[in-house]
Amino acid sequence: MKLRIARRKSVPASQAWCIRAGGLLAALFIGAVIILALGENPLSVYLEMINAAFGGRIGFNQTVRIAVPLLGAALAVGLAFKMRFWNIGAEGQILIGGIAATYFALFTDWPRPVLLIAMGLAAALAGGLWGLIPAFFRAKWNTNETLFTLMLNYVALGAVIYLQSVPAWRREGEMHPIIDMFPAAARLPQVFGIHIGWIMVLVLTVLVYLYLAKSKQGYQLSVVGESENTARYAGMHVKKIIMRTMLLSGAIAGLAGFWQVSGADFTLNETTAGGVGFTAIIVAWLARLNPLLMVPVAAFIAILERGSVRIQTVFSIPATIASVLIGIVLFAMLACEFFVQYRVIRSNPKEAA
Repeated sequence: MKLRIARRKSVPASQAWCIRAGGLLAALFIGAVIILALGENPLSVYLEMINAAFGGRIGFNQTVRIAVPLLGAALAVGLAFKMRFWNIGAEGQILIGGIAATYFALFTDWPRPVLLIAMGLAAALAGGLWGLIPAFFRAKWNTNETLFTLMLNYVALGAVIYLQSVPAWRREGEMHPIIDMFPAAARLPQVFGIHIGWIMVLVLTVLVYLYLAKSKQGYQLSVVGESENTARYAGMHVKKIIMRTMLLSGAIAGLAGFWQVSGADFTLNETTAGGVGFTAIIVAWLARLNPLLMVPVAAFIAILERGSVRIQTVFSIPATIASVLIGIVLFAMLACEFFVQYRVIRSNPKEAA
């Protein structure tokens, strides 16, 4: 008896959701075994994770704050992935956007509306140009964008670490290199106790969806993703499309950096991105690169991250174990998407003969 993998022609929506539900239950069961091994009640731990995300206004606000940059970064990488351009550099694009926004926050004394607009535009432009660098090399010399964008993450991180030691950027009186806090004028206003980045990212989600589904540029992007040769045969300027898309992708990631430094942290440091650019890849894939589906997926992961922080405090569960629980759930979700698209077939070589 042999096993082989075959692609499914089509899967009913009900069956696909049953597979996903089964994967989630399997992940929760495995997590429960680990929690029991630590001597804790799995049901209490899971309920505490939910309570941390929804049990109070503060917890809910914190969950939304986690989801905002995550959704923004997912939109950014989703655009590039749709074109089969493997942008692993959202982490660096977020940091570069944060650097640009921080410059205006610390070195200008403009009225609040003007300053915030300038910070947002600077972050988008800086992130876009940072994303344009690997796109140019890919279009010009067909370089490997995966390695290129990944390495640029470390360049951006090094730039942030360097700026922490620059006297003009440092906070006065601090022994350790820390970038100064933003003045009140450089901080995003709040709506319902959460910075307005959550409104901006939801509007951006709709715009990205319309861009992909309704615009000529979105159609061209999809054709390039399917086949560059087909796009060239249809008269499309593939190099231009690659650079345009990555400019837009980097700009969105740069905006996520602006929301983080101006709405959540009120300063810039090496943890501003905090792995968001990498987690966003999981969000984009689980959502099947659909901007609208990225909203609930980003919210789900934000709930997991918020809950993991809470159980570390309440149950004294090590941070590593909390991260393992998140990893198990995410791995199960990714595995579900595999089984939604493929199936395992048993074949008998004797019957085939």
